[in-house]
Amino acid sequence: MKDKKLLRAIQSIVGKENVSTSPEERVCYSYDATNIKHLPDMVVHPRKSEEISQIMRLANKHLIPVVPRGAGCGFSGGSVPIRGGISLVMTRMNRILQIDEENLTCTVEPGVVTGELQRTVEEMGLFYPPDPSSLEYCTIGGNIAEGAGGPRALRYGVTRDYVLALEVVLPQGEVVHTGSQVMKSVVGYDLTKLFVSSEGTLGIITKITLKLLPLPQSRKTMMVVYPSVEKAATTVSSIIMNKIIPSCLEFMDNSCINSVEDNLKAGLPRHAGAILIIEVDGSPLQTGKEMELISALCQKEGASQLMIAASAQEAEQMWKVRRSLSPAIASIRDSKINEDIVVPRSRIPQLISHIEELKRELKVVIPCFGHAGDGNLHLNFMYNKDDQDEAERIQRALHSVLQRVIELGGSLSGEHGIGFTKAPYLSMELDTATINLMKSIKKTFDPHNILNPGKIFPPDDEG
Repeated sequence: MKDKKLLRAIQSIVGKENVSTSPEERVCYSYDATNIKHLPDMVVHPRKSEEISQIMRLANKHLIPVVPRGAGCGFSGGSVPIRGGISLVMTRMNRILQIDEENLTCTVEPGVVTGELQRTVEEMGLFYPPDPSSLEYCTIGGNIAEGAGGPRALRYGVTRDYVLALEVVLPQGEVVHTGSQVMKSVVGYDLTKLFVSSEGTLGIITKITLKLLPLPQSRKTMMVVYPSVEKAATTVSSIIMNKIIPSCLEFMDNSCINSVEDNLKAGLPRHAGAILIIEVDGSPLQTGKEMELISALCQKEGASQLMIAASAQEAEQMWKVRRSLSPAIASIRDSKINEDIVVPRSRIPQLISHIEELKRELKVVIPCFGHAGDGNLHLNFMYNKDDQDEAERIQRALHSVLQRVIELGGSLSGEHGIGFTKAPYLSMELDTATINLMKSIKKTFDPHNILNPGKIFPPDDEG
């Protein structure tokens, strides 16, 4: 960074050891899971909200972009500093401040790793359900900023359903507190929900109060093999139509099955058209009954094989298959476009049919997996970057799928956010009046557009 005075000022706030302008450090914080790189000018590791407040006041004065960052594992470029500036890394703020067993809440800092929080509260007989596949390294702050979900969203909802209260540093340095520690509060506007899924564009979250649940007594997990994706898709609709809501209902197609098998050697059937991973939880009596009903429905819809985990270890092996999907499919091609679209659950078969038709017509590879139970599928449009013809066919397939999603009454992003990779498609789902309202909210909070600029709205449409 050329402004040495500003550098020294930030060093005085957080400590010299917590600020870096070295090329090596800047590269480490230049990308997320999209692998698209933009170098920040400076990397800063704050420890307290007061430090962040001072940094934001300085950034406003000097009109320096500030990009909040958790673990940097997002799929839409939300934490990528596309306009340089300060990468504000929140991982030092990683304390679990309180677990209230009487009121079933906890208060944490944004850098707490999701999986660590889950294990901590489960030791006390409590349960924090949101479980993104990156739970072993993603952070609660990042989950809130992106609106993360996970397999258990089918029964338990997503991250936003558990956020009760927030402490937030605004773009001009003010510290505000939203929400309440109690289960009900309708005092004023619901600013808490406004910050959830705002992708770090409205404020920097520094403290979080979350709702907890009692830990389910029993859990049963099943892997179901199908000869075709169509039969698996109709099974999903059949289960929901029969008023059974599993805690998880996950889908993976043949491309995914073979990619995982190449990496894990887990004994998956390479010939299978699709696999469902289904989990139920609750009381032992409830889980046993639901698993019987689901097994019968799966067989009725044409399942070729059913495997019910006999132990927690076997269940974990099934989930290891699911969590390995994203890195496994990376070997198919050297480049991919990752989308996490959502359609009404009853219309999953129609979407799957459209994707299969495109794959045949355009001769493209589109591995498909995800949270079929709530209609949220992860589509990976694979191509080799040096193959211009394949890249063009992939773009045609992508646009066709997104258009079909909207026609089916769906959404372009279920849990990965918009970032800058999906910003060009925003107007496919939202009308002009809605986009203008969102832009006016952004301008009210951040009049100088310094907080995570270039995200959500297309670059020529930020206002």
